[in-house]
Amino acid sequence: MTQLKLSNIDKSYGNGVCVLKDINLDINSGELLVFVGPSGCGKSTLLRMIAGLETITAGELQINGQSMNDMPPSKRGIAMVFQSYALYPHLTVRENMAFALKIAKQSPAQIDAAVDNAAKKLQLEDYLDRLPKALSGGQRQRVAIGRAIVRDPQVFLFDEPLSNLDAALRVATRIEIARLKESMPDRTMIYVTHDQVEAMTLATRIVVLADKGIAQVGTPLELYNTPANEFVAQFIGSPAMNLMPGKIVATGEQTTVHLDAGGVAISNISTIDADAGKVVNVGVRPEDLMLASGEFMLEAKVDITEALGEYTLLYLQQTDGAENFIAKLSGTHKELRDQTIQLMANPGKVHLFHEGLGMH
Repeated sequence: MTQLKLSNIDKSYGNGVCVLKDINLDINSGELLVFVGPSGCGKSTLLRMIAGLETITAGELQINGQSMNDMPPSKRGIAMVFQSYALYPHLTVRENMAFALKIAKQSPAQIDAAVDNAAKKLQLEDYLDRLPKALSGGQRQRVAIGRAIVRDPQVFLFDEPLSNLDAALRVATRIEIARLKESMPDRTMIYVTHDQVEAMTLATRIVVLADKGIAQVGTPLELYNTPANEFVAQFIGSPAMNLMPGKIVATGEQTTVHLDAGGVAISNISTIDADAGKVVNVGVRPEDLMLASGEFMLEAKVDITEALGEYTLLYLQQTDGAENFIAKLSGTHKELRDQTIQLMANPGKVHLFHEGLGMH
């Protein structure tokens, strides 16, 4: 069982550019932790520091209580899977997977057993004698993963391993990685991706990186249901959460918020620690909006509809010219194009954001 601890980690380059600042994170044994965030937020840089491929400017990385800052990559008990596969084109699948073990001078019997075991886990038995050029992208990525497995590391690092695959292969390979994790429950895995579906479906916990630091850490459902700030609220979930300006007009056992758009009030929001008059952003996910009958929260004109089978996306323009937003309704609603409609949200699904204000 392997635990990692990142304490006050900074990363800067010689030109004075700071990429990461004050990263504090405990990574539990056996979990699959996913780093997500916008391009340039330092996801891959943080992963490479854990691997030992980037130096740590300040702070400390520990693995099982031992400092790793000056430890070479080969001594960290870590194997890394890159998005580019990094296979030797002139070697067969078996030879690619066995390469690191040969360098480590393991016996032929040990090497064959390790390769055969990895090939079985990844369903590569029929491809062991092929060259990489004879494989599909998904098969090449599985070979790259197999090359990591044969080393029997305590920690696996995945740097956007599915980004070069088409949609169908991404789904199939994502399922393979999920099965692999189930077959190796004591191994710790750290996974970098820009794909929300990968993060939500694979992760034990997700680390959202932004503005050189950590915006929030939590399980996928914690980040979806209780985002700590507006950035996480809009980064997790697709389409992104709608944000609309408003003001708290009453507090007590329940809270009422007055939306700027249309002057409509939303009542029965869970109590928050804020005085009446506080300006807030009201967040509602597109899937939490519904057509209203009677009391409504928003009135808007449907500009565009996108029918996607089980649900329809409505792109809406508020009648008072305020910010546009999106609703996601189950079923088909193409007939609503160019119509003015009224929408309501369950108050329990409404989120309130403000600097220094709790989020509900």
